[in-house]
Amino acid sequence: MAGPVEIYDTTLRDGAQLEGLSLTVEDKMKIALLLDELGVDYIEGGWPGALPKDTEFFARAAKELDLETSVLVAFGSTCRPNTAADQDQQLEALLDAGTNVICIVAKSWDYHVTEALLVDLDEGVRMVKDSVAFLKRADKRVFVDAEHFFDGYLANREFALAVLQAAIDAGAERVILCDTNGGMIPDDIHRIVSEVALAIPEAHLGIHAHNDSGCAVANTLAAVDAGAIQAQGCVNGYGERTGNADLCSVIPDLVFKKDLPALSQSRLEKLTPISHHIAEIANLSLDPHKPYVGASAFAHKAGLHTSAIARRPDAYEHINPDRVGNTTRMVVSEMAGKSTIIAKAKEQGIDFDESLAATLLVDVKDMENRGYQIEAADGTFELMVRRAMGWRQDFFEVESFRVFIE
Repeated sequence: MAGPVEIYDTTLRDGAQLEGLSLTVEDKMKIALLLDELGVDYIEGGWPGALPKDTEFFARAAKELDLETSVLVAFGSTCRPNTAADQDQQLEALLDAGTNVICIVAKSWDYHVTEALLVDLDEGVRMVKDSVAFLKRADKRVFVDAEHFFDGYLANREFALAVLQAAIDAGAERVILCDTNGGMIPDDIHRIVSEVALAIPEAHLGIHAHNDSGCAVANTLAAVDAGAIQAQGCVNGYGERTGNADLCSVIPDLVFKKDLPALSQSRLEKLTPISHHIAEIANLSLDPHKPYVGASAFAHKAGLHTSAIARRPDAYEHINPDRVGNTTRMVVSEMAGKSTIIAKAKEQGIDFDESLAATLLVDVKDMENRGYQIEAADGTFELMVRRAMGWRQDFFEVESFRVFIE
């Protein structure tokens, strides 16, 4: 893959299926604007007709949401079994959403067709073909999410490919291969996507990975290597069960590690603040150890590290954190060296007498040995520095105190 990769965000739909996450319509409007500011190509807004909240979102979006770079997408499913597409109320609801692009999910695992839908495989293919054709007659751009594609391909390659071919023949612009159960590893993904690209060379493929095996980001990159042109995922890795591919890792990996133009540098610099803002709207704590955007992603605790960072940041940082809107931080602890003390004081804007670093380091190690934790207490460290510099005034002296417990 040498050309640009489309970024398709599904935070507002698949991401909202994360346990503990509940977004109001107003929340979804705010997040959509942030995603547009980030510059993703597509924003999947939800499932109109299935959820009243999503129906309201698309109604408001049509009037109020002024997107500059992103395209809003309505999500739904194919027509029901043994039902004509033009008689399916859910497909009508997708048209009523008023978006130019519609993404429908289709069964591509024969097991789900025969055991969940309780129809034969020919009917499963018919549902896909007729649904896409119906939406195309309404002048819509159509994407198809091939649900459980990788499991389906391993179980019945012929049927899985027939579903993709039916979608393409009916006019689908993108067919997205979904690792819905999240159980694949990069070797599986690369091999199967490569085989699909050879079997259906006219297909414009996408990848939709879940993280149940801990490989969603790696699987997404493997699919792109094998020819996928669209990467789907969620901000902060939100999503059902263990989440979807984290776009906060996928996007910078594509740009910095694969040298693929997924987002411009000016947009990438907004990644960290937008990640944190969306977490705030979602009322979820952001993992500080999250790659690229976490508060600890560029935090340095070991003394040898901070000494090197002061001279050559690239010695212990794989990219300049400014490129994703993050910052380098020095963490003061019992593992610190004099260089950590000096760097932390400068980070706090203190004109520090470096000759006092050794003395202050002894104080830090002594406090940590007595059970204090300085690394999360920047205020305490600043007071220690000011005391060492003779800048801290003692406004009162505690002569005695008494504690009553009832």
